[in-house]
Amino acid sequence: MELPAEKLEDIKALMALFEEPGSLDGGGVTRLGYGPAEDRMHEIFRDWGEANGFIAYTDAVGNSYLENDAATAAAGEGQSAVLVGSHLDSVVRGGRYDGVAGVAAGMACLKWLREESREFPLRVAAFRCEESSAFGRSTLGSGLITGAIDGDDAADFTDPEGRTLREVFAERGLDLHPQKIEGVSAYFELHIEQGKVLETLGKDVGVVEAIAGPRRFRIVIDGEADHSGATPMDMRSDALCAAAELILAVEKIGQSEGRFRSVATVGIIKNYPNVMNVIPGWVELGVDTRGIMPGSFGRMEQRIRIAAEDIAKERGVEITIARQYEDLPRSMAPQLMDELEQSARSLGAQSHRMMSGAGHDALSFADLVPTAMLFIPCRGGISHNSNEFTSDEAICTGAMVLCDALARHSTGART
Repeated sequence: MELPAEKLEDIKALMALFEEPGSLDGGGVTRLGYGPAEDRMHEIFRDWGEANGFIAYTDAVGNSYLENDAATAAAGEGQSAVLVGSHLDSVVRGGRYDGVAGVAAGMACLKWLREESREFPLRVAAFRCEESSAFGRSTLGSGLITGAIDGDDAADFTDPEGRTLREVFAERGLDLHPQKIEGVSAYFELHIEQGKVLETLGKDVGVVEAIAGPRRFRIVIDGEADHSGATPMDMRSDALCAAAELILAVEKIGQSEGRFRSVATVGIIKNYPNVMNVIPGWVELGVDTRGIMPGSFGRMEQRIRIAAEDIAKERGVEITIARQYEDLPRSMAPQLMDELEQSARSLGAQSHRMMSGAGHDALSFADLVPTAMLFIPCRGGISHNSNEFTSDEAICTGAMVLCDALARHSTGART
């Protein structure tokens, strides 16, 4: 696909805007939700919008928006606009493209459509706290304003400093119970794939058919802390050894459900007292299961609970499992998928229909309005890592397909 030089330069300039906040020595970034680095990213987003003649504003949970004149006029007449969105936060020591590429693509669409005199009601959103690294709960910004997340359910989740989301919102004057977002006719999101499918197949873009939902658990293992030298091996209730067995059990369960496109991961380990000469007496695990089939979800949870019971009896420990939350899998809108494919074809881009194993802000909108996701390839499928990379050319290709699909959708909606 041939890329116009001026459009490629626009993408390079937009990505460069977001380079500095949260940058780390040796590469990568840390931009935790509702933290200072994410704050700065949102300021840059809004400043660019105002400098380029778009309306910039924030909502009751801190999400930022840019809109063109057509969207402002439509809102005044009680009409809707198309929304393009993604996020600007990252995981700890994450990459520079996860979320940011999608926001930059939306910004480019605003600019290109105005330059080409193809304006229709369009908004671009930068959502807060899409990653779970800050509060252990993903898609907070989009989830709260769509009603996908109940503010009371999320209020007591804590950040790495021990502050609850309730406290952070109170400090910032934000609202855990915002009015549900209105005036949206359809939602589009561009994102790096975070996998190897597109790169392996040599495709330019991926049209997402469905997004896997997560079901996450907090598992606490209570053993008995004893002296590591004075306690015989056959008289121990070692919580960490029990945790090790459970971690491997979770892996095997995920592997056995892989044929149903499910996965299971232990991503958090907290060990107490975590000193050299004490047998661990208490361990907390954070378990993330994901899939697109409810039956597979249920089997994984049941098998994890059975494995925990068996390990607890064998090891002489107590294991408690609490389901923290879940998002159900969501299918994307067939019409919007078709429009993305048609746009890719018309521009000479190779597309591929696929699933998303990762969760995205699009999950929050799928029950509210017609929703679509467009993937672009990332090198080696690496994401949530300082080595994450996608090229400006890949972002530009995706943004051009997205822009054409937005115009195609708007034309169809008006006829």
